[in-house]
Amino acid sequence: MNGKEDFMLLAEPLKNKGNVYDAFGCSEPIPPGSRQHFEYLKSRGVTHFKVLLSWDQLLPTGLPSQPQQAVVTCYRSLLRQLQRVGLQPLVILHGSTVPDALRSRYGGWESHELLDMFQQYAEFVFQEFGALAHSWVTLRDLDSVLLELKSGDASLVKNVLRLNMNIYRLYHQWFPEKGRRISVGLKATDVALISEIKASTTMDFLSVHIEYNCASTSNFAEELRAVKMASGNLPILIYNTTLHDCSYSHYQLLGNFLQVLNNNDLNIIGCDMKDIFGELDMQDVRVSIPDQKGPVGSRNSYQSVWDEFETQTTIERDLFLKESFPADFQWATSSESFKVEGGWAEGGKGETIWDRFGHKGLAFANQTADLACDSFHKVDYDVYLLRGLNVNTYQFSISWARIFPSGHRNSQSEQGALYYDKLINALIESGVQPVVTLYHWDLPQALQDYGGWTNTSIVEAFKDYADFCFSRFGDRVKTWNTFSSPWVVSHAGYGTGEHPPGVKDYVVASYQVTHNIIKSHTEAWHVYNDKHRTKQGGKVGIALNSDWAEPRNVSRPEDMAAADRYLQFMLGWFAHPIFVDGDYPATLKTQVEEKRKECPHSEPARLPAFTPEEKKRILGAADFFGLNHYTSRLVNSSDGGCTPGPQGVGDFQAHVDPSWSSTASDWIYSAPWGLRRLLKYISTEYLKGTKVPIYITGNGMPTEHSGDPFNDTSRILYMESYMNEALKAMHLDGVNVQRFTVQSLMDGFEGPQGYSQQFGLHHVDFDLPDRPRTPKQSAYFYSQIIEKNGFASKKQMFNSPEGQNVRSNRFSPMSPSTVPSQASNVWKKFSNQNKFERKLYHYGSFPQGFSWGVSSSAYQIEGGWNADGKMPSIWDTFTHNSTSIPGNADGNVSCDSYHRVDEDLYMLRALRVKSYRFSLSWSRIFPDGRHTSLNQKGVDYYNRLLDGLVAYNITPMVTLYYWDLPQALQDLGGWENADTINIFNEFCDFCFSTFGDRVKFWMTFNQPQTIAWSGYGLGQFPPNVKNPGTAPYRVAHNLIKAHAKAYHTYDDKYRKSQGGLVSIALNADWVEPKDVNVPRELMAADRALQFQLGWFAHPIFKNGDYPDAMKWQVGNKSELQTLSESRLPSFNEEEKSFIRGTADVFCINHYTTKIVHHATLRLTPESYEYDRDLSETEEGDSPTTAIKNQRAVAWGLRRLLSWIKEEYGDPEIYITENGVATDTKTTYDDSARVFYYKTYVDEALKAHNLDGVNVKGYIATSLMDSFEWLNGYKVGFGFHHVDFTNPNLPRTPKYSAHFYYQVIKNNGFPMPEDEKMIYGHFCKDFIWSTATASYQIEGGWRADGKGLSIWDTFAHTPLRVFNDDNGDIACDSYNKIEEDVALLKQLKVTHYRFSISWPRVLPDGTTKQINEAGLNYYHRLVDALLAANIQPHITLYHWDLPQALQNTKGWENETIIDKFRDYADLIFSRLGHKVKFWITINEPYNIANVGHGYGAAAPGISFRPGTLPYIVGHNLLKAHAEAWHLYNDKYRAKQKGIISITINSDWSEPRNPHKQEDIDAARRVVEFYIGWFAHPIFNGDYSDMMKTIVRERSLAYGLPKSRLPEFSPEEIKRVKGTYDYFGFNHYTTVLAFPVDYGKLQHYDADRGAGTIADRTWLDSGSSWLKVSPFGFRRILNFIKEEYGNPPIIITENGISERGPIDLNDVHRSYYYEKYINQVLKAYLLDDVNILGYTAWSLMDNLEWATGFSERFGLFYVNRSDPKLSRVAKTSVAVYSNIISCNGFPDPSSGPHECLNPEPEGTSAPIIDDTVIFLGMKLSATEAEVGLNTTFALLIVAVLGVVCSSLLIVMARKKNKKISVNTVDMKMKF
Repeated sequence: MNGKEDFMLLAEPLKNKGNVYDAFGCSEPIPPGSRQHFEYLKSRGVTHFKVLLSWDQLLPTGLPSQPQQAVVTCYRSLLRQLQRVGLQPLVILHGSTVPDALRSRYGGWESHELLDMFQQYAEFVFQEFGALAHSWVTLRDLDSVLLELKSGDASLVKNVLRLNMNIYRLYHQWFPEKGRRISVGLKATDVALISEIKASTTMDFLSVHIEYNCASTSNFAEELRAVKMASGNLPILIYNTTLHDCSYSHYQLLGNFLQVLNNNDLNIIGCDMKDIFGELDMQDVRVSIPDQKGPVGSRNSYQSVWDEFETQTTIERDLFLKESFPADFQWATSSESFKVEGGWAEGGKGETIWDRFGHKGLAFANQTADLACDSFHKVDYDVYLLRGLNVNTYQFSISWARIFPSGHRNSQSEQGALYYDKLINALIESGVQPVVTLYHWDLPQALQDYGGWTNTSIVEAFKDYADFCFSRFGDRVKTWNTFSSPWVVSHAGYGTGEHPPGVKDYVVASYQVTHNIIKSHTEAWHVYNDKHRTKQGGKVGIALNSDWAEPRNVSRPEDMAAADRYLQFMLGWFAHPIFVDGDYPATLKTQVEEKRKECPHSEPARLPAFTPEEKKRILGAADFFGLNHYTSRLVNSSDGGCTPGPQGVGDFQAHVDPSWSSTASDWIYSAPWGLRRLLKYISTEYLKGTKVPIYITGNGMPTEHSGDPFNDTSRILYMESYMNEALKAMHLDGVNVQRFTVQSLMDGFEGPQGYSQQFGLHHVDFDLPDRPRTPKQSAYFYSQIIEKNGFASKKQMFNSPEGQNVRSNRFSPMSPSTVPSQASNVWKKFSNQNKFERKLYHYGSFPQGFSWGVSSSAYQIEGGWNADGKMPSIWDTFTHNSTSIPGNADGNVSCDSYHRVDEDLYMLRALRVKSYRFSLSWSRIFPDGRHTSLNQKGVDYYNRLLDGLVAYNITPMVTLYYWDLPQALQDLGGWENADTINIFNEFCDFCFSTFGDRVKFWMTFNQPQTIAWSGYGLGQFPPNVKNPGTAPYRVAHNLIKAHAKAYHTYDDKYRKSQGGLVSIALNADWVEPKDVNVPRELMAADRALQFQLGWFAHPIFKNGDYPDAMKWQVGNKSELQTLSESRLPSFNEEEKSFIRGTADVFCINHYTTKIVHHATLRLTPESYEYDRDLSETEEGDSPTTAIKNQRAVAWGLRRLLSWIKEEYGDPEIYITENGVATDTKTTYDDSARVFYYKTYVDEALKAHNLDGVNVKGYIATSLMDSFEWLNGYKVGFGFHHVDFTNPNLPRTPKYSAHFYYQVIKNNGFPMPEDEKMIYGHFCKDFIWSTATASYQIEGGWRADGKGLSIWDTFAHTPLRVFNDDNGDIACDSYNKIEEDVALLKQLKVTHYRFSISWPRVLPDGTTKQINEAGLNYYHRLVDALLAANIQPHITLYHWDLPQALQNTKGWENETIIDKFRDYADLIFSRLGHKVKFWITINEPYNIANVGHGYGAAAPGISFRPGTLPYIVGHNLLKAHAEAWHLYNDKYRAKQKGIISITINSDWSEPRNPHKQEDIDAARRVVEFYIGWFAHPIFNGDYSDMMKTIVRERSLAYGLPKSRLPEFSPEEIKRVKGTYDYFGFNHYTTVLAFPVDYGKLQHYDADRGAGTIADRTWLDSGSSWLKVSPFGFRRILNFIKEEYGNPPIIITENGISERGPIDLNDVHRSYYYEKYINQVLKAYLLDDVNILGYTAWSLMDNLEWATGFSERFGLFYVNRSDPKLSRVAKTSVAVYSNIISCNGFPDPSSGPHECLNPEPEGTSAPIIDDTVIFLGMKLSATEAEVGLNTTFALLIVAVLGVVCSSLLIVMARKKNKKISVNTVDMKMKF
C-alpha cells in the first residue's frame, strides 16, 4: 500500500452459507481450528482482526466485580492466539447489547447512570485486556447510540461525547506508550456530525463505516475527502465496507478499491477486507473451522494437540507466564476421608476395606489409618489451616461407612452425618466452599463381603447413599464429585490387587468394576438432576485421573498411536462414555476384541457392554470435568501378547524420562508441561459438544517422611510449574479451567505407603497423639499465589482503612483523685462476694464491632537483630552480655518474623482476628535513634506487614516503643536524658507520616511503669540501672512528657487527614485488700493502684499531675529522709495542661491479682517500692502459671475494669494485653491457656454487660511463643508453638488458638444449648425423693444391742476421719423419727430413701442373733413414712458392714455372698409387706475401690490395690444377684415390689475434645466407673474394654492371668438381668486425659486416665464435686444407649458446702434447678426412661471421711445445739417448688398454681450466743468457764498457774485439727 508498512488490513468472522459465523464472539468456546484459520488470514496479508467485545456477556449484571469469568478467559485467549500467529487485534468495546440488568434499571443512553456504568465497563476491559491490544474503538456505531437520545437535546449528546473523551484520556493515562490509539465508529455519510464530534471529544483516528459502489468509485473518493475535512485531517480507518453493484470480476473490484486507498491525500490507515476477501476463492484454505457440534475431522484429537505442541523448543515449553487467573478462580486444597479422619470406630462407623487392609498389616510398617490425622475430632483444626491458606474451596470425601456403616440406608449413623454437618458448616462460616467427593476408595467392608464393585447391586446402594448425601448436605454443598480417581479403584483394587480389596483379576473384575462405577455415577447424577437440582442449584461431576502420554519416539507413528491408546485406556475408559457417546472408546473396544481373537485360550480382557438405554442415560451425566493429574509418561508401541492389564491389552509400554525430577513416589515424576497438553486434549476430545468447565481436582507430589518436613522446596517448584501450565492452558489455549486443587491439605495415610509419603501442605507429626499440623513452606507459597491470584508481577493495591477520628478525642479535665479514691467503692461492691457469686459464669456477647486481637512485640519476634542496617537496641546489648537469662537466650533470631511476614499473616488469617497489635523497632527504622540514620529496608519490612494486614482487613494496632531503645540513645542517657523526648517525637512523627495511611490505632509506650521501675529502679531490665529511689521517677516524668508530645504531634499534623487514635498502654495488676472492712487496708489497695496505674494514668486521663496519694507518700518519705524536696518530680502548670487529656482511649495490660496489706516500710534505701508502704502476696486460691507470682486470678480483671471506669470517667477501654505463660513442656495441648482465656474473657464480658464498663476491644497475648524477656524461651505465651530448635522455626497452632477463634466467631460466650432451661413436666407418678444413709444420720452407735460396723471402727481409728469426727451420735435420727418425717413432709417428697444398718439388725452379721430392737426402729420409721403418705425406699447396704464379718475378711471372703442373702431375706420377710422399693447395695464402686483400694473409706485397706478391689467388686455383684433372685423368686409375687442396685458414676468428657486419646481416656473413665458394675448386670459380664485392658496389663507384668476375676458362664447368666430399674447416683463431671502408669498394677493404672475439672465450673464444699449440669443429661443418655434404656431412678444427686454457716444456700438452689432441668431434658427430649429423682441429702450429716466439714443437707443440723435441731435452708423451698410443679412450668404462660407457696413449718432459729471475752469469740458457756477460771486464779496464784497450764494442754488437744489425706476421687469422701 504505497509503502505503508503499518497499513491495517482488517478481517472478521466470515459468512458461511449465508450465516455469519460467530465463533469468535465468546458466547461459545473458541473452536479447535481457530489457530489454523488465523494462520490462513495471516498468509493472505491480513494484519488485524476485529474483536467485538460483548458488554452483556462480560458483565451480565453490569458490575465489574461480577464478571462472567469464562467469557473473560475466552477473550483473553482469543487475543493471545491472534498475537501468536502475528495478527493484531482491533478491539471494539461496544457494538451489541447493553446488559439487561442495566437497561431495566437505568433505561437507555440518556441515563447518566448508564454512562457511568459504561465508563466502569471500559475501565474493566482496559484492566483485563489493555495490555493485549494497541488499537481500540469505543463504540462501533455512535449513530445508533445517538439515535436513542431525545431529538434536539444537545446536552445528552454532549454527555455521550464527554464519556468518549473520558475513556480516551483514561486509556492513554493507563497506556502512555507510543503506537496505541483509540477511536469511535461513525458512518461516512454523517459529515456534519463528524465536525461536532471533533469539537467535543478526542480520538486518535476516525473509524468509519462506508458504502462502496463499484459503478462509481469517484463517489467513494469524494466521501472520504469530506470525512477528512470534517475531522480535521484525522487518520481514517475504513472499519466496515458494504459493496453495491459489483458484478464483475472480484479481482477487478479489488484493483479499483486499491486505487482509492492508495491516494495519500486521504490519510487512510487501513480498511476492512471482509466483503472483498469473503468473496474470493477459498480453495486453498488448509484447515476448515469445524462446526461446534459437528465431527472433529479427519485427524484425531491427540494428533491435533500433539501437532500444536510438537514444535515447541524446551525453552518455549517451559517459558513462564506471568499472568493472573480470573477474578473468580477457585483455589482449593483437598483431603480424603480414610487418609485423614481417623476415628475408625467412632460414632458407630462401619469397617471399610482400608480398615481391613491396615489391620492385616498390609501397609508400610504395619501402619493403620485408625487415628490418621484425627480429623474426625479436629474439624476446627483443619478449617484453621484452610483460613490460613486463604483458599476459597475445600474438597473432601465422605466416608460411606461413616454414614451407612453397612453400606445401606437402614444402618444410618447420625453421628457420622453430624460430623460432616459440622465440617460443612465450619467451612461456610470461614468463607470456604465445600466440594464433596462421595466415594474416594473407602468402600464399606460389609459391601465388599458381597463382592463390592463387582456386584451389580452396588449401583442401587450407591445411588441411595448419594441421594441421602444430597438430601442431607445439598443445601450447603454446591459441587459434588461422585468418584475420585475411579481408575485407581479398578486398576489397583480389582486389577493388580495393590489396594484393597486386593482382588487380582484384570481379566474380568477390573472391567466389571469400571462398568458398575460408571453406572453408579450416572444414577447419582440423575438422582441429583431429577430430585435436587431445581432446589439446590448445584453441580455434579466426576474426578478422573490421568497421566499425560507422549510418544517415546516422536518420529514413529506407532508410538504416537500407542500414546493415544494409553490415554484411552486410562482416561477414555471413564470419560468417553460420560462425555462423548455413552460408550467405551472405539480404541479400547477394538483392542479388547482383537486380543480376544488373538488369545482364544487365555482371554486377557472381558469388556462388558452398555445397552442402548444405558448409553443414552450415561451420556452427558456430568456438569463438569474433574481432573486429577500428577505426572506424565513416555509411551512406545509394543506387543502385549495375551497378558492382562492395560499395557498387555493396549499394546504399549510406559516409561519416564530420566531427566524428569523424581519424587518420593515411584510413579510421580515432575513433567509440568503435560498438564497443559492434557487440558488441551480434554478440551478437544471430550468437551466439544459438552460445554462444561474443567476442574483440576487433584495435583500434588509426595516427599519422604524422613528429613526436613518443613522446607519442602521440591513441592514448591512442582506446584509453581504445574499451576503455571494450567494458566497457560487458560490464557494461551482457551481451555476453560475454573479450579485448581492442591493435594493435599496435610500429610495423611497414603494407602500401602502408610505415613512414609507425605503429600501435605501441612506437616502432621504422627508420632504425637496431638497430631499437630504445621504449615510447610509450600503452604506459605500457595497462600502467596492465592493472594496474587496467579503470577502477575503487578502489585496488588489495597484500599487504606478510613480513619474515623478526625477530631481529637482528648479526655476532658477531671478533678484529682481523693485519698482513697472514689473508685474504692469497687472494693465495697465486689470484695464481699461469695465464691459462688464471684465464679458464676456469664453467658453473653460483646457488641458488634468489638475488636478482637492478638499481640506481639518487635524484639520478642522479629529477630534479624543486625539485618539490613539495623543497629543494636538496649535489649540486644543486654542479652549479648547477660548470663541471667535461661540458656543465655537472646532475640537475635527469635521467631525470625523479619523474614517471615507471610508466615505471621497466615496465623492471623487463620485466627480471624480483627486487630493485630505489634511494635516498631526504633533501631530498625532509625538505627542510631535519629532520622538522619533512616534505614529504608526496615521501613519496607513494616510496609509489607501493614499492607498484608490491611489486605486481610486486620486493623494494625502499633506500639511505637516497646522497651527496645536504640543503644546509641542509651549511650546518651536514655530516658533519663530529657533530650530523648524530642528525639522520640521525631521518630513518632516519621512513623505517623509513613505508616499513618494504614495505621489508625497508635500506642506511644507499652507499660511505662515497667520501663521506669524494672529498667531504672530494680535494674532487672535493660538498661539495668539500679537507682530505685530517684531514677524511676525521673524516667517516668520524661516518658509522660514524651507521650504527650507525640500525642500533640499526631493531633496537630495528622489527625485530620488520617483519623486515627493515639493512646498509651498502661499495666496494672488488680489488688485486693487483705480485709476490705479495715479502712487502712482499703487505702493500701487504692494506694497500690495509684502507684502502679495512677502514676501514668492520673496525669494523662485526669489533671495532668500525679495522684495525691503518690505525691503525699513520696513527699512525706522524702522529708523523713531529710531531703530538701520530694523525689517525685513536679509538673509546672503549662506541662500539666500539655499532658492532660493526651489519650483517645484507655489501653490496659493485665495479667494477675495480688493481695495487699498495709505496712510501714523502711526509709533506707530510698525506693519506689518502700514509698508505697504496703506488702503484696499472691492470691493463694487461684491456679499458678509458669511465671512466678503471676497466678491466674480471672475475677481481678472485672474489678480492675470497673475501677478504671469509676476512676477515669468511664473511658473507652481496650484490653491491650492479657495472657498466660506455660512451660516449654506444654507444646500443643495447652488446656491451661484455654481455661485462662475462658475465665478472663468472661470477666471482661461481665464488666461490659453487667457493670456497664465501656470495653471496646480485647487483645490476647500472644500470637506465638517468642523471646519472653528475662525468661528467655523457657516459657511461652503464644497461641502458636514455635520450635526454636528447628531452623525453619515452624509455627504450629495450639489448642488455645482454636478456642480463641471460636470466641472471636461467637463474639463472646453465647448461651450454649446445654445451659438453656427447658420448661415442661415429668410424668404424673414421677418419684420425688430425698436420701440419707444409716451411719451418716442415725447415731445410737451402741444403742439397744447394735453391733459394731466397719465405720465405727474406722471412725474411732486416729487420722482416719477429719477433725476426729464420728457417727456415734451423727444426727441422732435413731431417736428423731418424728422430726425427720416432718422435714420430709415439708419437702413434699413422695418417697424417702434410707438405708438399714446391717449391724443394728444383725450385730454379728448373721441371722444367728437378730436384734429386734434394731428392727423395731425401722418398723417405726416405715410406719411413720406411710402415715405421712411417703413411700420408703430402702437400701440394704450403704457401707456399714458388721465388723464381725470384716474380721473374717468381709467382702473379700466369698462366704459373704450367702450372709448378705440371709440378711436380705430377713429384711424382706420383716419389712417387705410395707416396702415396695429396694436397693441391694449402694455404690459398689466406692466399696470396692475407695474402701479396699485407696483405703480412704472403711475398712481402710490399701495394700493390695491391684487385686483386692476387683475381688471385692466381684463378690458385691454376686451378692447383689443373689439378693435380687431371692426377692424375685420368694417375695415378688406377694409383695409386688421392685429391687435393683444403685451404681454411681461421674460423667467424663475429654480434656481436649479435639484429641482422640483424651476421648479414649474419657471413655475408659466411664467404662471403668459405671461400666464396672453396670455391664455385668445389664449386659452380662464385664465389658470387653475392661477385661482386655486388665488382662493385657496383668500379663505384661508377668502375672499368669488377669487380675480381674472371671465369671463362669453360669455366673454371667445369674448376674445378668438382676434389675428392675437402674439406680443411679450422680454428682459431677470430670475432664479426662491419658496417664501412663508404666507397670504399676492397680485400678488407676488400668484405667490409664487422669481427671481435672474445668476452671469455670462452680465449686462446692467437696474438692471433687464441681457443678457441671450438662454431664447429667449426657450420662443418662449413655445409660439409655449402653444398657438398653432401662427404667432409671436417680437415687442420689446433690451438692455440699463447707465453712461458715449460711442458710441462704444459693449454690444448692442453683445446683438443683440446673441438674433437675437436665434430667427433664433427658426425659422429654431424649426419651430416657426416668422414673424418679432423689436429692442428696435430707440433712447435713457425717460425710464419711470428711466428717461434718462437708454439708450436703437441704436442712442444716445445728451441732452446737444438744438437740441437734434441723433448720430449713433456702434450697428447701426451691426443691419443694420443683416437686409441687413436677418440673418447670413455662414462665411465659404466667404464674403457675404450683408456685403458690404453702405455709412452712417453723424451726427454732439459730441463736448466735457468742460473746467477746478477753479478745476471744466464745460461747456464753465458754465465757462463763473462762470467767470462773480467771477468778480462781486471782485467789490461789500458785494453784492458778498449775491449773492454767493444764487447761492450756487440754485446750490444745481439744482444738487440734488433724489433717486427713483425702483421695481426690469423685465420691462423697
